[in-house]
Amino acid sequence: MKWYRKAADQGYAPGQTYLGIMYENGRSVTQDYAEAVKWYRKAAEQGNARAQAKLGYRYELGQGVTQSFSEAVRWYRKAAAQGDQLAKEALKRLGE
Repeated sequence: MKWYRKAADQGYAPGQTYLGIMYENGRSVTQDYAEAVKWYRKAAEQGNARAQAKLGYRYELGQGVTQSFSEAVRWYRKAAAQGDQLAKEALKRLGE
């Protein structure tokens, strides 16, 4: 957790993504979807496909954010354009 935090604080998108995963799953920290979304968004805005897909999923479920299928689709599309298979499957599931 310490090293993920250091990497994330320095703007390293994979570190931000992994920190989001830690908060999403409650690993070494209290589970906090809003905090997970914060870190996913930072990485997603840098173009990290995994973070984009994770952010899309949080929007789809309304965990840590207000549920929004249009926002979920927006982030899934960004991730899918980079080849993220989970995002492609999510788009199919949502009829996109």
